[in-house]
Formats: sequence, structure tokens, C-alpha cells
Amino acid sequence: MAITESDVRHVAMLARLALTDEQVTTLTAELGSVLGHIDELQRLDLTGVQPTAHPLAMTNRMRADVIVPGLSREAALSNAPESDGMAFLIPTITGAGEES
Repeated sequence: MAITESDVRHVAMLARLALTDEQVTTLTAELGSVLGHIDELQRLDLTGVQPTAHPLAMTNRMRADVIVPGLSREAALSNAPESDGMAFLIPTITGAGEES
């Protein structure tokens, strides 16, 4: 499939790109080359070739979904700089940039 400068200008307009005449000429040649490679691929005889999403066979390695106990409240708060025994205590942050 041949691509023309008017095709490139039309696509650039749809993409809201402002291209110079030099860029249009360059892109016409580059896109024509890409489309040429696609034409070559379409001519290949792929009878009996299975479609693939990845060139190598892959298997997900997942661990069993097992419920395990979490931390107790005391263990979670044991290394906290400050706590009230029930939750972490953090400094109050109000009004960005205000000095106390």
C-alpha cells in the first residue's frame, strides 16, 4: 500500500500535529517503508502456525492462597514512635505553610 503526502497531512491534521513540508516528506518515506514491511508479512504462508501472544511458553508461578494470621495490635504498635495503645499518633498538620 502506497502512502501519499496528502495521507500524511490528513493523519497529522487528525492528530492535531503541525508538520513542516520537510517533516511530511520524511514521514511519507518512513511510513511507506513500514507499510512495505507489513505487506511482506501479509504475503507469508502461515498455514498451520498457531497465533501467539508471546514467543516463549510462559507459566504463571503463583503460591497457594492461604490465610495466615496478621500482626496483633500490640506487635504493630510496638515500634511506633508514638501511640495511644490503639492507633499510631502523628503530628497534626493543618494549613500548609503556616507557622505555629
